[in-house]
Formats: sequence, C-alpha cells, structure tokens
Amino acid sequence: MTTPLLDLRDIRKTYPSESGPLAVLDGVSVTLQAGETLALTGESGSGKSTLLHLSGGLDRPDSGEVVLEGQDIGQLDDAARARVRRMRIGLIFQQFNLVPSLSVAANIALQARLAGKHDPAFAADLAARLGLGDLLARYPEQLSGGQQQRVAIARALASRPALILADEPTGNLDEETGDSVLTLLLDLVAETGAGLLMVTHSPRLAERLGRRVHLSRGRLGG
Repeated sequence: MTTPLLDLRDIRKTYPSESGPLAVLDGVSVTLQAGETLALTGESGSGKSTLLHLSGGLDRPDSGEVVLEGQDIGQLDDAARARVRRMRIGLIFQQFNLVPSLSVAANIALQARLAGKHDPAFAADLAARLGLGDLLARYPEQLSGGQQQRVAIARALASRPALILADEPTGNLDEETGDSVLTLLLDLVAETGAGLLMVTHSPRLAERLGRRVHLSRGRLGG
C-alpha cells in the first residue's frame, strides 16, 4: 500500500454551546490517495465542513492526526499551517473569495504567485479550459456566478497543489452550470494528479466521484 496523500486518524472536534461542549466530529478516520476523488456527504450539521477545514489546516482537531504527505499538520502553528496551505493545498468554497480589486488573470495567479509557483502558460491554459480566456481583464463584479466559480477553480489549481478541498463548489450554481463546472474540475484534477475531497449534499454529484463517505452526527456511517 502506498502512503496516503491525506490520512485523517481518529479526528475529534468539539465546539462550545449553551448546553456545554458540542461534539462535531467523534472519532472520524478517512484516507485519500493522490489522484483519488472522494465525496463527503451528510446532512447539515453532520461535521462535513469542519472535517474539510481540519484537512486544510484551517483549524486544529482536539485530538487525532491530520497527516498530509506524511506530516501531521494539526501539530503545526498557525504560520506553518498557512505555509502548507499556500504550497500544497487548493481551496474552493461556495463564497468564491475572489479579490474584487484584482482582474480575473490576477485572481487566478494570486495563490501560485504567493507560493512562488506561478506558471503563466499553465495559468493561461487553465483559463482557456474553463472558458475564461476572453474574460482575463475583467473584474469579479463583472462576472456571473458560474464565471466567478470557474475563476476560483482556476486559482485553486494554478499552483498545482497536491490536495484540492472543495466545499459545495457548485452549491450556488444552477444544475446545468454546476454539472459543467464539476466535469471540468474532475478533468483538471485527473490531469494534475491531485487528490480531491469534496463536500456535497447531492447524491447525484457524489456518484461522479471515485469514492464516497457519509457523515452522520459526527461519525462515519452508511
């Protein structure tokens, strides 16, 4: 067996609530291989987004290990986790998180430049593949929701990250646009050899990924 790209080991996470500590994740273990696509499903409040944030080093587990390429990133301080995200992880959220003052081209290049991995030819190819070739001089406010999501996907992939984390990446799009965006994302992930962990409420979209795990009340279930 090859070493997993991402190995989540017995992850536990609680948050304070009015009635005391609330266990959001209760002993979750998941592995993801390089080049694998994994759908994470579950009802609202089941811990999906929390698990995704822990996987990306955006937060730390109370206990358990978040091992990315053999390194437990949950043990790193904030600055070190930020470096890991910049160099090795691509994040895609529903909110897009584009920089309003930057053009499409500059938004796509932003993370890759921060990582010292900007490849203008690769970024241009991503833009063309995602139907953004004629929009590079525009700004986010001049784009549709689907176009903005394509920019966010291009930005996440432009640094050729080892791991792509996507939280409901088509949740704000109509079904046809969402299907098109997911097809492009899966094609590009396959070509770059990255691993993809995607949170989705949609069983239909989950079926398009290579594997699926389901969270229920903070635990893995059927």
